[in-house]
Amino acid sequence: MRPPPRRCRVDSFWRWRGLMGVYLSTPKTDKHSADGENDRLRYGLASMQGWRTAMEDAHAALTRLDDCTSFFGVYDGHGGKAVSKFCAKHLHLQVLKNEAYSSGDLATSVLKSFFRMDEMMKGQRGWRELAEVGDKGQKFAGMLEGMIWSPKHGDSDKLEDSWTEEGPHSNFPGPTSGSTACVAIIRNDQLIVANAGDSRCVISRKGQAYDLSRDHKPELDSEKERILNAGGFIVAGRVNGSLNLSRAIGDMELKQNELLPADRQIVTAEPELKTVTLSEDDEFIVLACDGIWDCMSSQEVVDFIHKHLNTEGSLSAVCEKLLDCCLAPVSGGDGCDNMTMILVQFKKPSKSAATSSANQSISPEEMRPNELDGPSDPLK
Repeated sequence: MRPPPRRCRVDSFWRWRGLMGVYLSTPKTDKHSADGENDRLRYGLASMQGWRTAMEDAHAALTRLDDCTSFFGVYDGHGGKAVSKFCAKHLHLQVLKNEAYSSGDLATSVLKSFFRMDEMMKGQRGWRELAEVGDKGQKFAGMLEGMIWSPKHGDSDKLEDSWTEEGPHSNFPGPTSGSTACVAIIRNDQLIVANAGDSRCVISRKGQAYDLSRDHKPELDSEKERILNAGGFIVAGRVNGSLNLSRAIGDMELKQNELLPADRQIVTAEPELKTVTLSEDDEFIVLACDGIWDCMSSQEVVDFIHKHLNTEGSLSAVCEKLLDCCLAPVSGGDGCDNMTMILVQFKKPSKSAATSSANQSISPEEMRPNELDGPSDPLK
């Protein structure tokens, strides 16, 4: 067995050792890209399979979740693509449906929606939906069971509300695979970031990168305490010797302690939330999976984007260029993972509106601790 590349970190080495044989002989560099905008922002995104034998990332980008709200999310699957695809299909809809959303409590709505993903992936309906969005071998079985076991058309509204469905997989406990989830919800001048896992959201403020999420790794003191208290253990930076994340949607075999609530399991889907009041100094946010952050720091990504914003024809082209920059020249080590990135740029208001808002904006020194604390460790 050849040694891992010298630039690998310790956790990268274990990931490398566990993934021997899952690299292609040549990377798949074809990209899925898209652009969009509304009156307040524009976005571009790009995703690339790279050296991996399968694409397990997924994403969602909606400039109009409702009349004044936009939603962006990246989901990095592990053990398959089913959970990440499921989240990309359903998480933003659950945010919209939650009763807290209609009362204006976006934070509670997104918090409950993360936990709701785990609930929805259980039982017959959960099994069927996962099969339909998962690997090819499962898709036909999921579609077939949908034809047989899903209710008649007249009962579809009731099904959507209750998410129940009888069938041979009614006792399905949920997937053993999982996914990170990092989402940003923008309503007027309010930005809410919710993260579970090691995908990341970063904001550029006057060219300075500020992390709006924290990478959830087992070595973090608060994560380690929860893992051990729930009966788990950590070996070589991995939860129970397998998962190098401490929070994720799915991974139901690590959420089986019936004496503990969902937020205190060995691995939890509970997101950490960050709320920011946007100002004139805020230029853009970046949401990306760890395939990007393994290769570049938050500040390096922000600097790269500033360098290329005015030379590329679209925001998605900037994303594509960054993905190509991160791609490793040979398989093994950083730069060989799936890569997904969403770049959201805030439009500057008209001069008169800018003058008015400047008089009401909060200076960085006045910002509350639960917003931006600083570039070095913003979540302390």
